[in-house]
Amino acid sequence: MTDPDIAPSLETSISPVEKYREFLATKGLRLTRERSIIVEEVFASHEHFDAEQLVQRVAHRTDGRRVSRSTVYRSLNLLEEAGMLRKVARQDDREIYEHEYGYPQHDHLICKKCGTLFEFHNEAISELLDEIARQHGFRMEGHRLEVSGLCTTCSRPPATRPKKLNLL
Repeated sequence: MTDPDIAPSLETSISPVEKYREFLATKGLRLTRERSIIVEEVFASHEHFDAEQLVQRVAHRTDGRRVSRSTVYRSLNLLEEAGMLRKVARQDDREIYEHEYGYPQHDHLICKKCGTLFEFHNEAISELLDEIARQHGFRMEGHRLEVSGLCTTCSRPPATRPKKLNLL
């Protein structure tokens, strides 16, 4: 779930595909057709996703362009190394990813029961962390805050109570 106060994206000087191409060049790799498909699919929308969801999205493309599962997994690692994606949380033993490139700093509330991720931005948290970093002579480059708990739906009491056993 995305907070409406968080901008959908930031202005970037180059497209995600071009940024990825530049990163790959620093590693002596090239932007293949498959890698291009993956980065385009990843940045087509800002949704949290896991590797298997991305595999399925790529497999269901209508243009007939296919990508192997192993290429998706290797590309996710490279996109993370490039600073374009980051792992947000683990749900059901799956790594959940989100955009790092072209998306503003934000934090997450994560429901431990249903796994819903709520994004939020709070300037006071950012300012507090800046102050703490200054006090310690620390040059902060960013932060990541994940708060776990229960969402409103999961923290509601059950609508019906179990019937007491008739012990007479």
